[in-house]
Amino acid sequence: MHVNKRRNVRIISGTSRGSKIHFPDLPGLRPSGDRIRETLFSWLQPSIAGYRCLDMFAGSGALGFEAVSRGAAHVIMIEKNQTACAALQDNASRLRFDKIDIIAADALNQTLYNQRLDRHQFNLVFIDPPFADNLHAQAIECVIDNGLLLPDGLVYLETGKRSQAASVPANWQLHREKVAGEVRMQLYRMIAGS
Repeated sequence: MHVNKRRNVRIISGTSRGSKIHFPDLPGLRPSGDRIRETLFSWLQPSIAGYRCLDMFAGSGALGFEAVSRGAAHVIMIEKNQTACAALQDNASRLRFDKIDIIAADALNQTLYNQRLDRHQFNLVFIDPPFADNLHAQAIECVIDNGLLLPDGLVYLETGKRSQAASVPANWQLHREKVAGEVRMQLYRMIAGS
């Protein structure tokens, strides 16, 4: 029987600084590295306090757990891999993060939005699927079609440096962008009233 090895990353800052997040060694599961998260959350501070966040491809949970540690009011994590989802539940329980809801589902399945997330809106949506799956365009469509962003809401896209740029709506303004190693980070803000 094949047993997946456990790996871990640490929460960088906030109330749970230094706590370990354990995750299984699964194909395509690539947590955002420390340097990436440090950059992203420095872009977001201090505004993330009180934010409602959606992590569409939670994986290890590194982005969502970091958001809660830094003061986000609530995070919904979506993850379709059952093993990864169980690890997210274990981490949330061990860290006593009661501001996190974990949904075992495909983030691109419209039924999820019709039934479980109907009329939910977020200050911040993380879109960081496995790079090889090339799901960014479909994820952006889900965000738009389901009205998931609050006015002035933010969308974080993490892609491979060489990936084709995802097309975003005209009312999403590029707020920050950086390439770090093999990763391209982009933070968009929806222009209110447009």
